[in-house]
Amino acid sequence: MDMILELSYNESNLIAACIRGEEWAQRHVYEENYSSMMIIALRYANIEEDALDILHDGFIKIFNNIHKYQLGSSFSAWIRRIMINAAIDYYRKEKRRKTEDLSTHFELDNKEVDVISKLGAEEILNALQQLSYSYRSVFNLHVIEGYSHREIAVLMNITESTCRSNLVKARHKLKDILLKTDPKLAR
Repeated sequence: MDMILELSYNESNLIAACIRGEEWAQRHVYEENYSSMMIIALRYANIEEDALDILHDGFIKIFNNIHKYQLGSSFSAWIRRIMINAAIDYYRKEKRRKTEDLSTHFELDNKEVDVISKLGAEEILNALQQLSYSYRSVFNLHVIEGYSHREIAVLMNITESTCRSNLVKARHKLKDILLKTDPKLAR
């Protein structure tokens, strides 16, 4: 006699199992989100080892705080936000960063070549990893994650003008890095 077991579960059962500390549920959450969260960690890290530290710190925070997750909201967005905060926390602990507080900032000229649209994801990720922590974080939070300058300033404990300045500098440095990588992009 053949027996079929249905192994389906809904989000609320999965979250409840994680809250109870059931290993199978935690493993499922980890495996389902590993790739997308590793991409986030890599965007904030200098090297892959730092990204792995960020990733593991983030998952520890996720499992320690999973009881705070509100059912009905986006679980993946909740995990993403924790991972971004874990990346910021990691660098707060590991490095003392210096940021310049400029009262003015300069915008990129719209006539400049859109270098990024001509490149692959790996080339862009490598270029991002060459930026300083401050520039990389502001760039990621604003351009990729969609945070406002005010939100970034609060998260990173800097002024809005420093945030804007770091974004402009990040764009310029990123462009320079990418043009050095492939000079044909300037055409």
